[in-house]
Amino acid sequence: MAALVGVLALQGDFAAHRRALEALGAQVREVRVPADLVALDGLVLPGGESTTMTLGIEREALAGPLRELVASGTPVLGTCAGLILLDRRHLGAMDILARRNAFGRQVRSFETDLEIAPLGPPAVRAVFIRAPWIEEHGPEVEVLAAVDGHPVAARQGNLLAIAFHPELSAEDRFHRWLLDRVGERDGR
Repeated sequence: MAALVGVLALQGDFAAHRRALEALGAQVREVRVPADLVALDGLVLPGGESTTMTLGIEREALAGPLRELVASGTPVLGTCAGLILLDRRHLGAMDILARRNAFGRQVRSFETDLEIAPLGPPAVRAVFIRAPWIEEHGPEVEVLAAVDGHPVAARQGNLLAIAFHPELSAEDRFHRWLLDRVGERDGR
């Protein structure tokens, strides 16, 4: 049976994550209200505008149910604004503190190649758009990649937070990581 992965669909490019996951054989449910979290095997918190997403989470009373899902050990991939949502100031799911728009405004968006050891070669083509970085992290957080000394990818247990958009570069190894964690958890 295929994994059922939710993609937070309040704002941002959730459709690109849906396509990436479906191409890997996952079933995907768009998450807009707490009932959409029931029976999920994994979750993607996509990029977008973090303030708008936070307001949507508050409006739909999703914060508590999202925290419960994460606390249950459900694997989560957070990209760009999703990294911000996972931090101490927002959902408090990951022991990180994100700095919004850390690399600058939209015109300062860029692409670069990153070596991320757990994924193996080749390097990841990372697309940064008004991207955050991780300003602080606790001892349980493993930094996986940095740009100019600033952490941009990190893992803590079943949580993977990245400051860039793999769905825009046809990079599927992060979505595969999520599905692998789901498989390990469920014995698939």
